[in-house]
Amino acid sequence: MSQNNYSKIKTFDQRGWVKENLSYKKDPGSWAWILHRITGIALIGYLFLHIYSLSPLTQGEAAFNDKMKSFTSPFFMFIEWLLFAFVLFHSLNGIRIVLVDWADGAKYQKSLYVWSWIVGVVLFIMMGIVMFSYEIGLLAK
Repeated sequence: MSQNNYSKIKTFDQRGWVKENLSYKKDPGSWAWILHRITGIALIGYLFLHIYSLSPLTQGEAAFNDKMKSFTSPFFMFIEWLLFAFVLFHSLNGIRIVLVDWADGAKYQKSLYVWSWIVGVVLFIMMGIVMFSYEIGLLAK
């Protein structure tokens, strides 16, 4: 090859890759891909946090029960509800991916994405009602 052919090869500018990747217009499939990765990483992080939060078991029942009391506060219930949102999105999007890949669902990809959001929001609200019904007085006697 001559020197001329090498000058036509586009090189990758490592310094500008973040700007370049954030600047292009994303479609729903791109957002689904990005959010699936973010929720997956967050759930892996939660797994380690969950294992760590069970560490008072080695100190006896009283230490464990004392630690668990801190997790029943409204703040932690809200965080747990957000965790449910991550689990819900990751699982519904995973089902959508399976349907697109294995069930010839590529032509229905966008509608499956919209339906996964609709089902997810409904289930998220229903879980919020179940989790906080006592606090908001729905089940108070």
